[in-house]
Amino acid sequence: MTHRFAETVFTNSVKIQQKKAGSLEHNENLQARFGPNDELGTREINFIADRDSFYLATVSETGWPYVQHRGGPTGFLKVLGPRSLAYADFRGNTQLVSTGNLSVNDRCSLILMDYPNRRRLKILGHIRIENAADVADEILTSVTLPGYGAVVERVFFIDLLAYDWNCPQHISRRYTEAEYLEQSAKARNVSENSL
Repeated sequence: MTHRFAETVFTNSVKIQQKKAGSLEHNENLQARFGPNDELGTREINFIADRDSFYLATVSETGWPYVQHRGGPTGFLKVLGPRSLAYADFRGNTQLVSTGNLSVNDRCSLILMDYPNRRRLKILGHIRIENAADVADEILTSVTLPGYGAVVERVFFIDLLAYDWNCPQHISRRYTEAEYLEQSAKARNVSENSL
């Protein structure tokens, strides 16, 4: 069995650095023992459904990486199948850097964070962009966000190449306002019940 994520990102130059750091054997074991990580399973699907944001990396035709934060209501990034994701794209600041980059290089990397639980999912894939008017009604309905006032301009379709879970060691806990309020209410209840 191969680990598709490691197979893709552990290039020769990466392996040279791993060897210098003494981690090459560990990473070769990871690649041999885990995987293939090329289809989303229940754990990944549930994790994605619980996210309200992710970071999207693309590469320009001049070779520069560009990372953009994407956010919306929880679950706005939709899993269409074990190797397929999609999300609605709304009018933003009209710079369209990611959109432009993807028109010449469809490779992307996503990082999805669960800060309170210190979990991180990395996804590699290829994106195609379709104007909303050209998207099948059932797909457009599935990515449209009820109660969200913005009009869908485009739909980003991500064909999954591979994914990987990351070590939580250096992830600082951060909380959304809703998560903070929930934790505060729990702490008050515990405090009041212990009196």
